[in-house]
Amino acid sequence: MWSFFARDPVKDFNYDILPDTQETSGIWTLHRGKRKTGGEPVSVFVYEMSAGTEEQTQLAKAAFKRMKTLRHPNILAYVDGLETEKSLYLVTEQVTPLATHLKAQSERGGSGELEVSWGLHQIVKALSFLVNDGHLLHNNLGIWAVFVDRAGEWKLGGLDHMTPENGDASTLLPSAKDVHPDMDKYEPPESPNSGEKWAGDVWRLGCLIWEVFNGPLPRASSLRSLGKIPKSLVPHYCELVGANARARPNPARFLQNCKAPGGFLSNSFVESNLFLEEIQIKDPAEKQQFFQDLSENLDSFPEDFCKHKVLPQLLTAFEFGNAGAVVLTPLFKVGKFLCAEEYQQKIIPVIVKMFSSTDRAMRIRLLQQMEHFIQYLNEAAVNSQIFPHVVHGFTDTNPAIREQTVKSMLLLAPKLNESNLNQELMRHFARLQARDEQGPIRCNTTVSVTSSASMSLLQRVLISAFSRATKDPFPASRAAGVLGFAATHNYYSVMESAARVLPTLSTLTVDPDKSVRDQAFKAIKSFLTKLETVSEDPSKLVEIEKDVMSSAQPAGAAASWAGWAVTGVSSLTSKLIRTGPAAEGVGPAENRPSGAGVKPPPASMALPVASGLAIQSDRPEVTDEPVGERWDDEDWGSLEVIDLDNIWDAGLSKAELAKKKREERRKELEAKRAERKAAKGPLKLGARKLD
Repeated sequence: MWSFFARDPVKDFNYDILPDTQETSGIWTLHRGKRKTGGEPVSVFVYEMSAGTEEQTQLAKAAFKRMKTLRHPNILAYVDGLETEKSLYLVTEQVTPLATHLKAQSERGGSGELEVSWGLHQIVKALSFLVNDGHLLHNNLGIWAVFVDRAGEWKLGGLDHMTPENGDASTLLPSAKDVHPDMDKYEPPESPNSGEKWAGDVWRLGCLIWEVFNGPLPRASSLRSLGKIPKSLVPHYCELVGANARARPNPARFLQNCKAPGGFLSNSFVESNLFLEEIQIKDPAEKQQFFQDLSENLDSFPEDFCKHKVLPQLLTAFEFGNAGAVVLTPLFKVGKFLCAEEYQQKIIPVIVKMFSSTDRAMRIRLLQQMEHFIQYLNEAAVNSQIFPHVVHGFTDTNPAIREQTVKSMLLLAPKLNESNLNQELMRHFARLQARDEQGPIRCNTTVSVTSSASMSLLQRVLISAFSRATKDPFPASRAAGVLGFAATHNYYSVMESAARVLPTLSTLTVDPDKSVRDQAFKAIKSFLTKLETVSEDPSKLVEIEKDVMSSAQPAGAAASWAGWAVTGVSSLTSKLIRTGPAAEGVGPAENRPSGAGVKPPPASMALPVASGLAIQSDRPEVTDEPVGERWDDEDWGSLEVIDLDNIWDAGLSKAELAKKKREERRKELEAKRAERKAAKGPLKLGARKLD
């Protein structure tokens, strides 16, 4: 029983003090600590009582009491505390002394004026609150009484000498210079109570500003030398340290003067911070405009501020404020400052949720900026939570979304499982290449298929996919088919090259567009060279077809195939469209691709060149026949081998499917009749003739 009353209360304290983290802060020692349950980082101010330090103990207890009862965003936040017979433990949010922070910043290149401007704004605002609202005097303002949290926010502490504005003499605490004689240089030159109530604190604010820009103050007379204090701050600084105590401005007026146009506190950083503090009461239109402008300003903002203040506000704005797609650009900019673990914890859950949004602007922004976060997505999340939502973009009525969905597969495909990659994705690609009304989308589909499918599937569908592209009425699509053949020539056998590839390319030597013809001749020469090499030396056949026989995709193969999408197709389609292929004339009907009634887009409908793959446009082509009837029915290779027998049929209409099945049935019947005739043999036939 007696052991219960005699146990040490420090052992039951909810916080651990980390060893070797001691730092002097006035009469306190500052330690880093963490909560025992949860591990949240905190700062712990410790005061050890000893004989002969009664005045300091009085100050420590007064500060302990003030911290528990005083609440303000710019004043050091009290978290917990413990008072024993020998010690005082004051737990606050995790902070660093301003002097230590400035020293670390100078080693990394120095604190920028933007960060200092917002820091001073916070300290002056806290001082204004104490003087004007709390009717309190700080009496200990200085660089030692300012602390910086993880976000770079400055907090006012050092409440040891705080007194009421009209305090009784019996309740007055010892002054700072009585406890620390070296603090005398920070005392105002006038006698106490000779000016306004804030005169002493405002003087010390001037000393703080001097030390922030110039380092430790050697003596009071050094305040006359401006040093590195910015010019826009000099007039207001001089008012703070003026000899006339009655002329020193109230902290609220000083703040107002510095925020005037051209003032030290008039900048985008301070304005952004003030908006974030009041964002909950802002109109939706104001929020939209703010987030649009924020993206441009983030480049000049401190990294810690972006991570610990801007990022939480962006996540909150999306989660509860209906900010929508406008938060994506600044969100991904801030994401660059996070490590992989932080990105996974803070941003990935939001991104996964965004993909399920029905907001088209949100969806297209996510697809456009996928390169910023794709490396952080794990395969399980992509296949189960993201891809099922992304595929809806293939059938969207908005061409821009369809196009971005196709382009995004270049990044998303490496993380897809076999079912999603070889079945679901290829089914959509086949339909888009066959039936989409937008030529640029058909072109980009041709570009994407080589980088999205697995090796086993590619060797079966490439020829069919590229052959279909060469019959497209859109010149850039035909060029994409030719370049696709040229870029993947190593993956076709000699027999396939001679029997299937070259005949397809030969038809393009009379293409209406000269750029397509030029590419066709180059590709034909490449394939002919390979055939001639084998013809001259048949022993080289195995070496030439080594990639054809390979069952596993070489490392980086997809990336090499995709290269022609950026280098070849972009420049070629750009030239095709800007010169207006229709202006040159379509040429004779016999020189056109299959689908004789198709007209290329007129020159007046020249489409803009896309930044990533081929091109993009929101305007459909002008054609004389329904899309989907432009090409001959042609499957993407022997897809039955991998359980994809109906994949290409997804690109055909019901009428086309019925026609195709009837044709297949007719061929089967003819084959059976031929077999029966062959079984009867020539003798019976000869016997009839003899008769």
